[in-house]
Amino acid sequence: MKKITFLLAGLFLFISTGEVKAQENRECGIKANLFNGDFTSKKYDDAYANLIWLLDNCADKYVSVYQKGDKLAKIRYKKGADKAGDLALIKRVYNQRLQHFPTKNTAKVHSDYATFLAKNKLASDDEVFVLLEKAYSIDPTKMGVKNIYKYFNGITDRNKDTNPQKVFDTYDDVLESVSKKLEGYAKKIKKLTKDSTRVLDKREKKRLRAYTVNSKALGSVESGLDNIIVTLSTCDRLIPLYKRDFESKRNDAKWLKRAVSRMYNKDCTDDPLYETLVEALVAASPSPETSVFYAGILYKKGKTSEAMKYYQQAVDQEPDAFKRAKNLLKIAKLFAKRGQKSKARSYANKALKNNPNLGKAYLLIASMYASSANSCGKTVFQKRMVYVAALNKARRAAAVDPSISSKAGRYIRNYKANIPSKKVIFTEGVAPGSSYRVGCWIGETVRVPN
Repeated sequence: MKKITFLLAGLFLFISTGEVKAQENRECGIKANLFNGDFTSKKYDDAYANLIWLLDNCADKYVSVYQKGDKLAKIRYKKGADKAGDLALIKRVYNQRLQHFPTKNTAKVHSDYATFLAKNKLASDDEVFVLLEKAYSIDPTKMGVKNIYKYFNGITDRNKDTNPQKVFDTYDDVLESVSKKLEGYAKKIKKLTKDSTRVLDKREKKRLRAYTVNSKALGSVESGLDNIIVTLSTCDRLIPLYKRDFESKRNDAKWLKRAVSRMYNKDCTDDPLYETLVEALVAASPSPETSVFYAGILYKKGKTSEAMKYYQQAVDQEPDAFKRAKNLLKIAKLFAKRGQKSKARSYANKALKNNPNLGKAYLLIASMYASSANSCGKTVFQKRMVYVAALNKARRAAAVDPSISSKAGRYIRNYKANIPSKKVIFTEGVAPGSSYRVGCWIGETVRVPN
């Protein structure tokens, strides 16, 4: 009998506890709906009262309460008279969110908090750097672009004289993360835009706009970071650094790949160390991308047929179309550096077949066109029409690839300034808007500026 009584009491307690829990959840849901409605309607005083209640009673229920609560607290701080109280609320929202939702977009949480403190001069540079370091360690791509620069500036200032390798490693880590994110956006943009005849619905347009905006922001990272370490990443600095570390890193594929890529991008390929690094990379981690670098060395040595075999290997062995396009663009750039423009364009166009949104391929073609202006025309008009062909390619780059819109914009402004003027067109005796065939290796028909 005692046992039955005990079981019944336990069952009653379980049911009662469940009912209490259900009642709490209902109250939390009601308050959360009221808070969301008041916040959306900009009834900030009413929203504030519900926010405090939710933070006190439903702290682990809704991450959206913290997202909107952070915005509300910052609005109050900006407009209100109680700066100390509102600052305490901002800190509370930040700390409670991390406590109850430690895996929900925390890199952005740290980054946004750092931005607020820095903007309002509420923390020292070192304190802000600590927050940015936390954000970076979780996911650099969730940080604001300005905060990526600020963090990288901090890394550079602290290590440029004592540990430059730390600066380069951070640079490479950021760009690898950004590159993956950009590739993801590029694939999503391609999916939405591949059929030019299909009209996107409202939701798809919103997604496309978001992908485009994010691509533009992330696309500016590489040039921004380059500007920060421009004096640090010269051949004079890189070569002694890599010579010093080569023996201890000769089997480290990650280090070798980064060293080869950096020397390639900074035009340090004439130094014998570059060949040594490439050969070590081929031995440590053969891959389609590695084949491109090795083929470049063979081509430079005059081993053309062997080089072309490795070039083809880099294309045939890469199953991913976007990575294949990157390899083809690398091949195009190698030919462009050697002045073989027609061959370079051919590989750039092959890259575009694999990834029609690879704006860098269009920019490479545009730059080769522009550099041929003096050799692909006799009269002023003919030379300046070459810039029209270059301008078309640069505009195409900007249209298909939002990640390089800023860089493409610089190309467009430069080429636009060099197209034939009304006077030049009149003197040549051609009609504005008519077709014109750009000769030489370019062989492209364009329109005379109208």
